[in-house]
Formats: sequence, C-alpha cells, structure tokens
Amino acid sequence: MPSIFVGQGAPPLIDHARIPGELAHWAEAMPRPKALLIFSAHWAPAPLCFGSTQSPVPLLYDFGGFPRRFYELQWPAPPALWLVERVQELLDQTIPQDPGRGLDHGVFIPLLCMYPKADIPVIQMSIPSLDPATLIDFGRQLAPLRDEDVQIHATGLITHSFAGIDVTDEEGLHPPEWTRKFDEWVTEKISQRDFDALVDYRQLAPNVSQALPTHEHFVPLFIAIGAAIDQLKSAQYPVTGFWYGNSIRSVQFD
Repeated sequence: MPSIFVGQGAPPLIDHARIPGELAHWAEAMPRPKALLIFSAHWAPAPLCFGSTQSPVPLLYDFGGFPRRFYELQWPAPPALWLVERVQELLDQTIPQDPGRGLDHGVFIPLLCMYPKADIPVIQMSIPSLDPATLIDFGRQLAPLRDEDVQIHATGLITHSFAGIDVTDEEGLHPPEWTRKFDEWVTEKISQRDFDALVDYRQLAPNVSQALPTHEHFVPLFIAIGAAIDQLKSAQYPVTGFWYGNSIRSVQFD
C-alpha cells in the first residue's frame, strides 16, 4: 500500500474545476485500502493521541467565514477500531484518545473527493513533533502497516502562506515566485531521494520564510516519507499546481 501526502485546502477546494477530479482519479488508481491512518497539519504538534472512534467518525468544522453549505458537509466513515490496538503495538506504548476530536477539514475535504462513499474505516492521530527527522523515524515505525493494506495518509501543504492570496488567481496560473521555487526544490529533492536535504529544509531550501511562515502544514510529508523510505521504489505526483498562492502538490510513495 502506498504512503501518501495529500495537498489539502479550504472548503471551496471541492468546487475547483480540476483538483477534485484529480483526487478522485488518484484514489481510483491506488489499491483500495483496508483502513486509513490519518495525520493532519491541523493537529500538530500535539501530544500523541488518537481521535474519535465514534461511529460514524465525526467531522470537525474548524473554519470560519464560509457559506453555510460547507458546514453541512458530511463524510460518515466508520472507525478503524482494530487499528488503534495495532498502532500501539507497533509504537510499543499506550496512546490516549480524544473522543471529541473529529476529522478536521484538512482531512475530510480531500477525502470527500477521493473516497466519496465514506466506506473505508479511518482513525486520525495527532502529529507529535515538527522535527523532520523525528517524524521520519515515526513513519518508519508505522511502515509495517503498508503490508497490512493500511494507507498511511498524511495531509498538509507543500507551502502554506496567506501572503500570495491577493496576487494569485484561483486557478494558480501566476503563483508567487517564492511558492514556485520552494515547490520546485522540494520536488527535486524527493525525485532525487535526497531526504537528508529535505530534513534540513529550513537551512537549505529557498524562500522558506515566505513559503512557510509556520511549519505544521509541511511536516506531515515526513511521516509519509518515513513509512516508505526503507523500501521506496518510486515517488509520483498525482496532483500538482497552485491554488490561492500555495502549492497543492500531492505525493505518492510506493
């Protein structure tokens, strides 16, 4: 099973002319998961914890200022109850649960496009660190799940800055230079499998302070890398481009 990094977005992403279709096509092209183990930029950094195992898993409408219809979106997936015990076994620790923590919009907006039937069991976990090396090791510990048909599903954004919103059209035809250069650098390092450089991105990547004023949206990528790094065959980019000033690139690690 691939480990993946999904470019997320605000609720209007589901109305985009291109991106929802690309997400749907991507999901159809991958093996069907037995379950999704989800990590989102919207729950980082936080002490290691499982989200809700209520059935269906609730949604967290953690956004404001949008039309009412976005607060009525539903994605009623079942919880992956068995996966809770399996993850604790792999990490060799007891992990608490936050029963009130539903799937945030960085999770359910892309999933509405990828798996609209909401028929794949899910469990979300917090991201315990912003340190890339720590998160690669964390992903490594979870790697055996890939042989058990579990999709390691990390979601965030390659770039996350509001500075480019006013200078970029919705279709992303004219991204800010700092967004484009940072996205190109990250893509190059992934394609070259230069993960040491990626780990040191704060010092080596161009335009870091502009592309990532904060780092929580970028670092989920390292969990997906860690889950695949020891047996990596290829990296693909099933969704690319820019949306409101940021890279919407997604990555599949096989």
